[in-house]
Amino acid sequence: MTDVLLLAFIFLVAGVLAVPVASRLGLGSVLGYLIAGIVIGPILSLLHVDVVAIQHFAEFGVVMMLFLVGLELEPRALWQMKARLLGLGGGQILLTTAAVAGAAMLLGLPWSVALAIGLVLALSSTAIVLQTLNEKGLMRSDGGQASFSVLLTQDIAVIPMLALMPLLAAPGLMESLNAEFATQVVAHVEGAAQGGEGHGSGLSLVDGLNGWQTALVTLGAVALVVAGGSFLTGPLFRFISAAHLRELFVAGALMLVIGIALLMSLVGVSPALGTFIAGVVLANSPYRHELESDIDPFRGLLLGLFFMTVGAGINFVLLWDTLFSIVGLTLGLILLKALVLLLLAVVFRIRGGNRWLFGLGLAQAGEFGFVLLTFTVGGQIIPEALAERLLLVVALSMLLTPGLFILYDRVIAPRFDREGEEDRETDAMPEDSTIIVAGAGRVGGIIGRILSVAGLNPTVIDFDSRRIEILERFGTRHHYGDATRPDLLYAAGLERAKMLVIAIDNREQITTLAAWMHKEHPGVHVIARALDRDHVYELWAVGCRDIIRETYDSTLRMGRSAFEALGLDTAEAQEIVERFDARDKALMRRTADAFRMGVPLHENAEYVRLVRETRPKWEAELRAEIRQMRAARLDRDGGGGAG
Repeated sequence: MTDVLLLAFIFLVAGVLAVPVASRLGLGSVLGYLIAGIVIGPILSLLHVDVVAIQHFAEFGVVMMLFLVGLELEPRALWQMKARLLGLGGGQILLTTAAVAGAAMLLGLPWSVALAIGLVLALSSTAIVLQTLNEKGLMRSDGGQASFSVLLTQDIAVIPMLALMPLLAAPGLMESLNAEFATQVVAHVEGAAQGGEGHGSGLSLVDGLNGWQTALVTLGAVALVVAGGSFLTGPLFRFISAAHLRELFVAGALMLVIGIALLMSLVGVSPALGTFIAGVVLANSPYRHELESDIDPFRGLLLGLFFMTVGAGINFVLLWDTLFSIVGLTLGLILLKALVLLLLAVVFRIRGGNRWLFGLGLAQAGEFGFVLLTFTVGGQIIPEALAERLLLVVALSMLLTPGLFILYDRVIAPRFDREGEEDRETDAMPEDSTIIVAGAGRVGGIIGRILSVAGLNPTVIDFDSRRIEILERFGTRHHYGDATRPDLLYAAGLERAKMLVIAIDNREQITTLAAWMHKEHPGVHVIARALDRDHVYELWAVGCRDIIRETYDSTLRMGRSAFEALGLDTAEAQEIVERFDARDKALMRRTADAFRMGVPLHENAEYVRLVRETRPKWEAELRAEIRQMRAARLDRDGGGGAG
């Protein structure tokens, strides 16, 4: 018991200390976990900890993550992805396998070994990529969706890969290759082959079955998952929820995921794929959000543990002795995979910064590479000494992945702030409009429609060519161009314009454009979209006076609905909300002078002091006003009214 507690304490301390530091430095949580694993690696070695065994346990975090991803997808949405699953995903696997296998044959390896290596290294890291995309809010982008399609295809492809690998076995060849590599390798990755035995052996429902029988059993297991998700989970969770015990529902959620993963393992299917299918089936379930909230903490902890085991599992003795060859192979793999991905991105019309997000994000090897490498060693497909080097290549490529995302964030993305900038020339602007709307997204698009139905014919400009093309299919005509460029604004008629509505979704660009307008065209009325309270103060500081917080009005409406649901009539609820709105805006105007550019509000001592002094007073005054207002209504209604 003491050993388990000590081990758990070491991992938790490493994660708790390393991840916040890495996040504060802008490196992301994944790199923080990897660094934590590297730091505690020597401690684990002193304690004789089997890192590979822990890694196999922590891989269940990937299983949980794909279950949660499946919950976010409806079957119809998955069907709509079929072209990308087959084209992007299938193309990436085939082209990368061929390219890596060709490079391995050029280095003198037999075709069977080269093909096996190509299959292993064609896979990317589902855990790292999805975690990073979600953290950075890029999952919904075109590059994020394309990356997800490829990762899902790769998880599916693990099944035929495991079926194909035994056909590549050559025991006699392995003996000669092992002897050749043994003279070059100084140290070995402890427990690689032993871990493979535990990972791939055990109970199975398909042992001894021929091909068609195995296929039938596998299809039956998938059908059972689909049917169970559709018809059995509802009664099961209704039965569990009748006990009114939150921990029982958590246990039920874990039971569901573990049971599906176990069933898939018994029939030789990737557990991650099985739980993903179950998640898709349950996407429309009324228990979807409860399942998500219950499983997510376990997913996060296990993924963190997995990343730490990757860092701790790096054999630095072998890495140091073969440093140049391992680093060269790793960089060569990343470059090769990135080139293949960028080629596919061009073919499938992934544009702008999304193309680079796709190409760099998937350029590493994946966690399933550890599984396949141990499987190939046990099956005498790849010599053990070579597999040890490839394990280092896989681990090092995963370790470098956060750096590739940082490269994308800080170097590439700023050049491609919006999609399609190099693919379409700026549209010719109308000459008769006196209203310009910058941005045609979820804010600017609606503003443009409101103004248009009133016959005002605004000039709506957007820099996302794909969005413009989609809107044109529905008969909505907007204009393509970068509304932050002064020359384009002049072309759109800025000199005769009466109003500019800034509805783009980039905080810095909104502020910069508002400041430029205040300086160069103070006579044009500017309405600016603010992303949050801090942004309101920034816009106020640069001279803008008509500022709309993008979620503020909808929040007030939700507050009014809450009052109505509690029994207040609409007029009374509306009056309370209006009084709150007036007080809040008055507070903002009073504290605006204390705002300092570049200083977060909570770190601005003068602003904090003013709010702490002012807000309690106006909240007390507002409470008194509301009590008087409700009392007056009760008197007027003769003692009746809402309770």
